[in-house]
Amino acid sequence: MSEKIETDVLVVGGGPGGYVAAIRAGQLGLKTTLVEADRLGGTCLIRGCIPSKALIHVAAKFDELTHHVGAGKLGIRLPQAPEFDLGQAVDWKETIVDKLNTGVAALLKRAKVRVVLGKAVFSDAKNCMASTASGDVAISAKHVILATGSTVATLPTIPYGEHVWSSTEALAQRDVPKRLAVIGAGYIGMELGMAYARMGSQVVFVEALDRVLTLFDRALTKPVESWLKQRKIDVHLNTRAQALVDDGHGRALEVKSADGRLQRLPCDKVLIAVGRKPATQGMGLERMAVDMNGPFVKVDAQCRTSMRGVFAIGDLVGEPMLAHKASAQGEMVAEIIAGHRRAFAPVAIPAVCFTEPELVGVGLTPDEAKAQGIDVIVGQFPFAANGRSLAMQAGSDGGFVRVTARADNHLVLGIHAVGAHVSELSGEYALALEMGSRLEDLSGTIHAHPTMTETLPEAALAALGHAIHA
Repeated sequence: MSEKIETDVLVVGGGPGGYVAAIRAGQLGLKTTLVEADRLGGTCLIRGCIPSKALIHVAAKFDELTHHVGAGKLGIRLPQAPEFDLGQAVDWKETIVDKLNTGVAALLKRAKVRVVLGKAVFSDAKNCMASTASGDVAISAKHVILATGSTVATLPTIPYGEHVWSSTEALAQRDVPKRLAVIGAGYIGMELGMAYARMGSQVVFVEALDRVLTLFDRALTKPVESWLKQRKIDVHLNTRAQALVDDGHGRALEVKSADGRLQRLPCDKVLIAVGRKPATQGMGLERMAVDMNGPFVKVDAQCRTSMRGVFAIGDLVGEPMLAHKASAQGEMVAEIIAGHRRAFAPVAIPAVCFTEPELVGVGLTPDEAKAQGIDVIVGQFPFAANGRSLAMQAGSDGGFVRVTARADNHLVLGIHAVGAHVSELSGEYALALEMGSRLEDLSGTIHAHPTMTETLPEAALAALGHAIHA
């Protein structure tokens, strides 16, 4: 006979949305059960955000060392080229993953959340069976939070295998391939492809659209494109991958350009990074009577589904498919179940891309604002004029901060930046929009010198027509 659990809140999925929801529900005194089919932490912690940033960091350190060989740089000289061991880097990356995984488990335990490691399959909206290593567990809940996240998208003509990776496999390799073809020049493909290029791979990108990183506007992506050109990394735009072939001379990725021209790109491995899709299969979602919005679960501003007492959060409910959105929704839903008055209505959700250089976007771009009929003023300030950036070799990549504000009352509508280390500024940008800042608020806030944060008030001053240092 299977074990039976009755719980106030059942959370399905232990990623950044699910475990945050469970912890908050536990803190609020609700009897909470979390079911996770893999490891606590979800895609972001186990095989996505955290491990990818760890390997990006390693790749950057190795690449930087190569510039000190021979004549040297900054007064630092290495007598010979450094060696790179991807296996050791992956081992180090796993120590970070393990530490965070253990930390999530401890936080859940502290919040008195019961964790069931198994796959949940629903028989109806409030009842599921979780298959665990020690047997089946029947769970009945008053409230259900679906937080199963997303999975990698596939290409039917190029199946995953030994020589074809998803982002998951790309983060678990022990050897650096000599030649790597990356299908998809969005943020996942660009981040991992650039990292492998810095490790020593000969990388080529294949993108079906007419430019890279379409989440950001052209002005922001120009420094990234310049980095690719400096490294002589080919990017085939308006081009679709057709098949992986082996013609006796080695493997090659066959691609087709918009004009119908076929071409073969020699490669040892292929990384497919064409996006992600919500993980809705295999959990009995069709028996829960929830409405769908295309491939996503349809929810309202409180993340309620069409079934009373069932909520859905994170990647399941649509774009942006970002960990921090899922966490915010998870916390909110737990508080709604506990009787608090909440709704998911952020002014903006920051987007960050860890390319070379990094990209940050919060709120509206100038073009987006104008498309809504808003008259705007724009201020921009280059990192090349910022002392801290120059002192960290971060001011020569064409990076800048740009502030977009209403022309009539100077309300800040968007802040965007490109440059080394700008991901660490994203919180300040998001806070500025969330607090309803105006240009005068940004320009009038004293920022510590010398820091990169000084570029934000300078950009605001530029929008007001009197930048000091540019």
